[in-house]
Amino acid sequence: MPTNLIVLIGALFVAYIVFRALLSLLQTAISTAIAILVIVVILMFFGFSPQDLMREINNLPQILSQFIKEVKKILGLSAIPTYSRELLTIFPKI
Repeated sequence: MPTNLIVLIGALFVAYIVFRALLSLLQTAISTAIAILVIVVILMFFGFSPQDLMREINNLPQILSQFIKEVKKILGLSAIPTYSRELLTIFPKI
């Protein structure tokens, strides 16, 4: 009987930990969704549509790449080699 009681207590403890983790995950997801909704509503107030926001999000990698190139040029770091597609194709994926 004591073995069953120990297993039951362990199972309840594991269930409690899983429940807390799922509750925390749900809380994070809801707060993120609310933050995104607030940002979209504020942008709509200034005349931007959700499509404009998605277009900018899709262009973000290109914008960041251009920004990094400009910063390197300003700081004189353009001599530092960057990884290119040619270098990455030397080592094929297995």
